[in-house]
Parts: sequence; structure tokens; C-alpha cells
Amino acid sequence: MAHSHNHHSCSCEENHHHESEHHHVHSHEHHHHEHGGLKSRILLIVVAALLLIAAVIVEKTCHLATWQLLLVYLVPYLVIGHETLKEAIEGVISGDMFNEHFLMSVATIGALAIGFLPGAETQFPEAVFVMLFFQIGELFEEYAEGKSRESISHLMDIRPDVAHVERNGHIDVVSPDEVNIGEVIVVKPGEKIPLDGVIAEGSTSLNTVALTGESMPRTAEEGDEVISGCVNLTGVIRVKTTKDFGESTVSKIIKLVESADENKSRSESFITRFARVYTPIVVIAALLFAVIPPFFSQAGYVEAFPTWLHRALIFLVVSCPCALVISVPLTFFGGLGGASRKGILVKGSNFMDALANVETVVFDKTGTLTHGEFAVEAVHPDEFDEHELLHLAAHVEHFSTHPIGAALRDAFPNEATDGCEITDVEEIAGHGIRANVAGQIVCVGNSKMMDHFGIKWKSCHHVGTIIHVAVDGRYTGHIVINDRIKDDSASSISALKQMGVEKTVMLTGDRDDVGKNVAEKIGVDEYHAELLPADKVEYVERLLSEKSSGKTLAFVGDGINDAPVLARADVGIAMGGLGSDAAIEAADVVLMDDKPSKLGTAIAIARRTIAIARQNVWLAIGVKVAVLALAAVGLATMWMAVFADVGVTVLAVLNAMRALR
Repeated sequence: MAHSHNHHSCSCEENHHHESEHHHVHSHEHHHHEHGGLKSRILLIVVAALLLIAAVIVEKTCHLATWQLLLVYLVPYLVIGHETLKEAIEGVISGDMFNEHFLMSVATIGALAIGFLPGAETQFPEAVFVMLFFQIGELFEEYAEGKSRESISHLMDIRPDVAHVERNGHIDVVSPDEVNIGEVIVVKPGEKIPLDGVIAEGSTSLNTVALTGESMPRTAEEGDEVISGCVNLTGVIRVKTTKDFGESTVSKIIKLVESADENKSRSESFITRFARVYTPIVVIAALLFAVIPPFFSQAGYVEAFPTWLHRALIFLVVSCPCALVISVPLTFFGGLGGASRKGILVKGSNFMDALANVETVVFDKTGTLTHGEFAVEAVHPDEFDEHELLHLAAHVEHFSTHPIGAALRDAFPNEATDGCEITDVEEIAGHGIRANVAGQIVCVGNSKMMDHFGIKWKSCHHVGTIIHVAVDGRYTGHIVINDRIKDDSASSISALKQMGVEKTVMLTGDRDDVGKNVAEKIGVDEYHAELLPADKVEYVERLLSEKSSGKTLAFVGDGINDAPVLARADVGIAMGGLGSDAAIEAADVVLMDDKPSKLGTAIAIARRTIAIARQNVWLAIGVKVAVLALAAVGLATMWMAVFADVGVTVLAVLNAMRALR
């Protein structure tokens, strides 16, 4: 049985490797092959079923000797069972005999042989039926595996097939691998962006849904960074590449998804180990079951033996652990695919386990709960109106390279074109900027600057960076600039609380008053401010030691300086980690857009996946135990045995497919 599972997982990995090398050729072949495989298997099942019906009719109408009947039933048996018998023989030769093909072959050959024992009834139709049903189970499994692979390969669809490069004045169509860093590529509307880069010319809107699950198009203009895998929607853009293909976002994501298969979860590898021990025990138990009880029979050994052999064969069919070995990995595979549809990349099914048991969530502040960029939050004029105050401040900061200058300019976007003359710009380090705007001397800066020029300023109860403005030595008001909190930060914290997450903590390198302000607005349980990256690791270690056993701690960061903490937490989650390579390397889960609310979605998907896997395990074990109990007292039939094995497998596979959604 173990063999079958290994055989599945290795075929997945091989497929993926092909896919990375010759994607566009391979995906068509792959689809073709998959549908071909399913079609031929369905055809085989139909033909065998018709032949079985014909054989039953022959048995009922013609009076044939037992050996003649056997020949009649061997036709449908071999039509449907030749593959299984071949796999069983290969297994025995390679020394890995305890797989489901071996169990099925022994049980059916035994059923065919029973009829030749003195005083026994023939079991020919049952033997054929077991094989038939077994193939139906395999059919479902193949279909489900194809489905979950499709959901993961929709991520593969982000891989562009060609790049249009400008070389020596004309455009060459090449494979993305052949483009060097710094070359200019042209992307027309409707095409995928093949490599990461910066727009050199043109503006457009981009569809990032395949990468981030974000349905709103993003606008991108000259100078903006673009990432590979987005679809260009409206304008022609020329992009100067900043990474080669192997280092581009698309390649990274595809590598992540491919390696996700290799990080097997505990529940998954447990199943493989279980099958290795379980199957030999079952085979030996069945043998003893056939050989020993007849000794204690009143009717004598020879009379009782066929009955007990029949029971032993039922026992063999029932105890085949297909349902477990197939459905559990499939459930995880489906969960990973379902998460990737939502723009959540989980690097392996073991992190599904960890995500489902999160008790403590630790957030980095800047870039994770906040946008990480400054914006004007409030304007408190003392003399002019707000518009005029912003107007003056934006003019003075027109030449500043500081992020605060940028925030003021953004708040008053048309300051460059309104014709005010700006002269005598003077920057006073650590204080602010003074300039002559249309004949007035305007000072824009902090309280030190006001003190420096002897201007009496007013304090402000707002938290943030306070910029004071004075005109010709008179105080005219102040502007509050702050890092903007993301729209869904507060709602995602309350969603986590509803999901039963015990503790939410925010860590930040920012000043304490800023940290406190954000923490209160979004409602985290505790915050720690003014931390260096090393202090963050220390806090996470402390929280790790406090959590209850069996529960996990997740750290969510945007990754530039969070790599050490991401690696230290039970589950490291990188936000919008497409920007930072270090985060993608260190994180276990990557939320592809910048929304904290995706964390709740990720935990919900993980919990659901684990729940489905558990249901499958209990379903399989429950039904099997019930039928084995019936078999021991002689009430079970071969048909029930087939249901207990194949029927349960089909149900478990169908249940596992729910994880995809």
C-alpha cells in the first residue's frame, strides 16, 4: 500500500519538474494525457461491466462445469484486472509487495479458487466485481488528483511564454530566459509581463488576480515597478528589466508551489508509515483467519475450510487502507490549491497543520498593519484655511527628498503648476525648510525650527509627525503626518479574535506613542515599540515559551527586516512578500497581496483542510471496523467488503475534493 502512495507523490513531482522546464509544451500534453487516461479507464470499466453481465447470463442459462465457468468469468476479470495483477507482480519482484494491488490480487484470485474446493460455492462474479469496483475507485482518485493539480497549475498559467525585447532598433521575440537584466521589453495589452522590471515608458492598468487574488486592476505609470505574472490590460508599456527570469516573481512562486509538495505534513507522512506496518499485519492475520478456526469446527476441517477462507478473503479486501493513503494527501493537495486561488501560498502541508492550530499572532507594524508610507492625517490652521496652509507647505517642501516632503506634495498635487514663484530655498538640517513663496517668507518644520526663529507654536494632541508652518514670523498652524493604517487592519484583528485566536501582539521599531496609537486603533491585545530586529526575535522567543503545547505562534511581517523573526516563529507569514526576496525565502506562508485580512482566510482554509482529513480517517476506519466485525461472525459478503474498501475510498476522495473550494 505504501507503494501506491509513493508512486502518487513522485508522479506529482515529476510532472511539476517537467512543467517548469517546458511549460507551454507540457501543459497541453499533460491535459491531453490526463483526459486520455480517464477516458480509456471509463471505457475499460464499461466493457468489463458488460462482459460481467454476459457471464452471469451464461452461468444462469447454460449448465457448465466449474472450470468452464471459470474461463467465462476470466474474460471480464482479465479485461478489468490485468493492470492490477501486473502492478502486484512488479511489487513482489521489487520487494515492495504489500500494496493495494497485491491485496486485491490475492483476494480475487482466492475468490476464483474457492469454487474448486469440495463443498464450496463458486465466488466468480464477486471476484470480477471486486476488481471492477477497485478500478472505479482508482478512476475517482485520478480525476480528483487531476482537479487539484489543475487548481495549482492555474498558478502555472502566470508563466509567460515569450518576451518581446528591443534589440538594435527592432523587436525580437525570445523566451523569457534569454532576456538580460537592463534590457527593455515591450508588453502589449492582453499580454503577461514576463519579467520583473520598471516601466520606462507608457502607463496602463494591470490585472494581478493570478498573483494576489486581488480583482481590482492596479494602475501603473512610468517609474513604477511591475512584477512578472501580471496581465497588462490597457496600454503598451516598455519595461526595463531588473531581474532575470530565474529570479523573477513568477519563477519564485512556481518554485514555491512545486516544493510545497515535498514538505509533507505530519498527518501525511504518518499515513505512509502506517501503511508499511499495517499491510503485512493484515495479510498474516487473514492467513491465520483462514487456517486456524476450521480446526475448531464441528463439521470437520475440510468442510469448514472454504467458509473461513471466504471470510479471510473478505477480511483482506476490507482491510486495504486505500481510502486513507489516497484521501489524506489529496485533501492537503486540495487545500494548498484552494489557498493559492485566494492568493495565499502555503509552502507545504505541514504548515497547514501549524496554521490550523494558531493561538498567538504577532504582527510587525510598518508595512503589515500600516501602509508604510506617510500621508497627511490632519490640518489645523491658525490663520488661513486648510487649503492655503497645505498649499504653502507643499511649495516649500517642493524640493525636499524627505518622505514627509513627499507626503505634503501628495496632499496638494497641483502645487507645481499654480504659478507661485519660489526662491531662496534654505534647508536647516534637523529643523525644516525656509523659502520665499510669492514674496512671503514661509518656514515649515518641527518645533525646534519654530524655537530657532522665536515663533510661538501650539502643541497638538494628535500622535504623529507634527509639521509647523509660519509665514513672515507669524504662526499659521500645523499639519499632522502619519503612517496610514490599512483599511482592513482593525477588522482582521477582530476576525482573528472571533476565530478563537487567544492573543494578538504588535511589535514595532517606531516610537512608543506612534505604536500605542496604532495598537489602540486596531485593537491588538498588546504592543511593544522602539524595538530593533534582534529585540523582535527576543519577544517572539518569549511568546513561544508562553503558548500552550500543541498550539502555534504565527508571525506576520512585510519582510524587509523581518526575515529572522519569520524563520523563528512556528509559522512565518510574509505580507505582500512579493516585494522582498528575503521574506519569500524565510516565510512559510506568503500572502500575495498586502491585506492583513487574508490571514483569517488562510487560517480558515487550513482548519477546514485538517477537518476534512480527519473526517476521512474516521470514516475509513469506522466502516472497515464494522465490516471486519461482521466478517468475523460470517455476516459479511464480498459485496460489503468491496464497499468498505472502494466505496469508502470514493467517498473519501469526493470529500477531499471539498478542500479545493
